Amino acid sequence: MTEPLVVAIDGPAGSGKSTVARAVAARLGLEVLDTGSMYRAVTSLAIRAGVDPHDTDKVTILAREADLGVGERVTAGGVDLTDTLRTDAVNDTVSVVASIPAVRRELVERQRAWVAEHGGGVVEGRDIGSVVFPRAAVKVYLTASHTERARRRGEEAPESVARRDLLDGGRTVSPLVVASDAHVLDTTDRAIDDVVEEILSWL
Repeated sequence: MTEPLVVAIDGPAGSGKSTVARAVAARLGLEVLDTGSMYRAVTSLAIRAGVDPHDTDKVTILAREADLGVGERVTAGGVDLTDTLRTDAVNDTVSVVASIPAVRRELVERQRAWVAEHGGGVVEGRDIGSVVFPRAAVKVYLTASHTERARRRGEEAPESVARRDLLDGGRTVSPLVVASDAHVLDTTDRAIDDVVEEILSWL
């Protein structure tokens, strides 16, 4: 049986993952899964419930019980969380939640189920090519200069972006790494269309 077509796009905050993923998906007629929004949704739920993000047991229970809907809007149990996902509170806490092994296992299962349900997709995150879909049709790791990434993340302080880089790259489970067979693209001075065309050429 033919495996679903998966394009894995990884990279740090502000590297252009979301913009590039949407453009590639539009060209291929696929849907997009932003895995980061899933971790942000669990983080938002923890904050709303007054749960300490370092309380791994309670956060894991939240992740397991959350009825997440991920698309243009992100919901949990029918409650729209979209506007809460990029608040300072979530920005400052999401890497802590994302470093919990049981939370990652839960959400990785959901990400794989999403692709099976949708018959493939463009999946963006930080461990897609290395962990979630190691057999993806093409793996891309996007990067950009620190200055450019901070500029793109205008609503987030550069210090916050740098702190998440450190946490995401240093966690013991599914750290932010470049998969051994990934194509690395620096998007600092490149037009989106140019980046998309290069990715499509690898297919």
